[in-house]
Amino acid sequence: MKIYTKTGDTGTTALFGGTRVKKYNLRIDSYGNIDELNSYIGLIKDQEISTPIKEALLIIQNELFTLGAMLATPPEKETLKNGKERLNIPKIDETSILFLEEEIDKMDLELSQMTHFILPGGHQTVSFCHIARCVCRRAERLVVELNDQENINNDIIKYLNRLSDYLFTLARKLSKDLSVPEIKWIPTKN
Repeated sequence: MKIYTKTGDTGTTALFGGTRVKKYNLRIDSYGNIDELNSYIGLIKDQEISTPIKEALLIIQNELFTLGAMLATPPEKETLKNGKERLNIPKIDETSILFLEEEIDKMDLELSQMTHFILPGGHQTVSFCHIARCVCRRAERLVVELNDQENINNDIIKYLNRLSDYLFTLARKLSKDLSVPEIKWIPTKN
């Protein structure tokens, strides 16, 4: 099988189920941002970090592939003519969200209480977490907009919201692990 199909040469692409849409379609933009997020998470995973965090990130990467597949399937194509689900894989659900919450809670136990907003930076690995968090927030905004146009599984929105919290907490945890002071935002006064 060749990697190029030439079917997108006119600016369209196919969703699961065969529907062709423009490549700038909101659904495509939504799962394209999920793909970008997944790539940044891979970048974080490739850093010198602990094995448990790498394992959690691998789980998240797999969940993001599932989430992307869910977004690539328009509501009218979710069910096949024979009544079976098109995506024969476990979906993002409350269990996926609970996993993120448990990981956040575990990391939070090791962190000092936040007293200020924190500026991104301090170490390259920490900065990668903040970039991924920003991409996650962008993806979340696009999925919310898509949900206004078509019904999206609400667990997708919850998952992305929780994932951005996870990535923020991970940035703080890695700052601690790397012995890098957090950069507090202290605005100047007039």
